[in-house]
Amino acid sequence: MTALDEATAQSPKTATAPVFAGAHQPVPLKFDPAKLDGLSERLIKSHWENNYVGSVKTLNMIETRLAAAMADPDLPPVVYGGLKREELHRTGSVVLHEIYFDGLGGNGQAAGSIRDALAKHWGSFDAWATEFRRTGLSLAGGSGWCILAWNTHSRSLHNHWAWDHMHGAAAGIPILALDMYEHGFHMD
Repeated sequence: MTALDEATAQSPKTATAPVFAGAHQPVPLKFDPAKLDGLSERLIKSHWENNYVGSVKTLNMIETRLAAAMADPDLPPVVYGGLKREELHRTGSVVLHEIYFDGLGGNGQAAGSIRDALAKHWGSFDAWATEFRRTGLSLAGGSGWCILAWNTHSRSLHNHWAWDHMHGAAAGIPILALDMYEHGFHMD
């Protein structure tokens, strides 16, 4: 048992604070991976189980370690900083994977108000789609995220390049996420 594990066990009040609860649960897929066009069932299941569920479990573990770290007045700031960096990384991974998987399983066609909004902000739906693809392909070595986000400050839609799970425009709310990491396509 590590010092952080012992501190967690000795400090249940801190460990059960909502911010340190470590109680995140994976969101089930809303579609049948066997019926998805373009990506294999094997790939989707591996991606969901290994990368997404793995990040959920790690985020839970990091939160409980943060609780233990708060109970340790002698913990060096650099150690706490490392935990906070990992918390940010895993939070981003969980959120972006949930948005990514939520966008799969339909007929592949944008329709209604989102299609209209994309056309309004880019001049046409096709112009948005071209820029979204170009943004995704611009990720160095094919790793990272391409994100369509609503910016609450500028009140506009933007496609963003995100090299890792921690890049996000200030005031940006992700709407659509394309996972460009190798684990998202390597089996296919």
